[in-house]
Amino acid sequence: MYAIYKYLFVVPVFAINTVLATVFVFILSIFSPKSTRYCGVVWAKIMQWITPMPVKVVGRENIAEGQSYVIACNHQSAYDIFVIYGSLDVDFRWILKQELRKVPVLGFACERLGHIFIERSSRRAAYDSIQRAKKVLVGGTSVVIFPEGTRSGKAEMGTFKHGAFKMAMDLQLPIVPVSIKDTYKVMGKSLATLKPGHATLTIHKPIDITEYEERRDDLIEAVRSSIASAV
Repeated sequence: MYAIYKYLFVVPVFAINTVLATVFVFILSIFSPKSTRYCGVVWAKIMQWITPMPVKVVGRENIAEGQSYVIACNHQSAYDIFVIYGSLDVDFRWILKQELRKVPVLGFACERLGHIFIERSSRRAAYDSIQRAKKVLVGGTSVVIFPEGTRSGKAEMGTFKHGAFKMAMDLQLPIVPVSIKDTYKVMGKSLATLKPGHATLTIHKPIDITEYEERRDDLIEAVRSSIASAV
C-alpha cells in the first residue's frame, strides 16, 4: 500500500513542491532576499510530513543566537537534506562546487538562495572564494558541510575528508558537530527503498578550532567522535 502511496502521491508532490519552492525563491530574492531561506524550510517540512518522517531535535540550546558556525554533519541519506532544512532552524548556506552553478534550475535556485560556490581550480581562486564566503558567514549565518563527502547509506560513518576541515580553519569559525540518525532507514540509496520512519537530529556543543591550530587530525577526530556519540 505504501508503494502505491509513494509513487502516486509522494513523488508527484515532491516535484510540484520543488517547482513552487523555486518560483517563490525567485520572487522573494527580488523583494526580500533574507526571506528566501523560509522557502527551503517549508519545502522540507512538507516532505517530512507527507513521507511521513517525524524529526526529534536534541541540543538546540547549543546554538548561540547571532553566532556563525561551520556545521559538520554525518550523511546517511538524501533525506538528510529535509532534516537539515526543516528542523535545524539555523540560517545557513551550503558550500557547493563551482560547476553546480551551471546546472539548470538547481544552479539558479542555489545562487538566489545565497549558497556559496567554491572555486578550487587554483590557490588564488580558492582564496578568493573563501574571502567571499567570510563576507556571507556573519551575524548568525552558518555553513553546513558533510565531511564524508557522500552518503553512507547506513548507521556507520565513512571517512572524514580533510578538505572540509581545512575550509573550517580558513573560515575561522567554531565547528558544531551535528548527528543525523536513522534517515537511511527512511530512504537508502534509491527511491525504491523509501518508507515512513523517524529521524533524530542532535546538535552538539561547538568546538573551538583555535585549540587545534596545526593539529587538523585531532580536530577531525574530535568532531567525528562527537557526531558518532549520537549515531
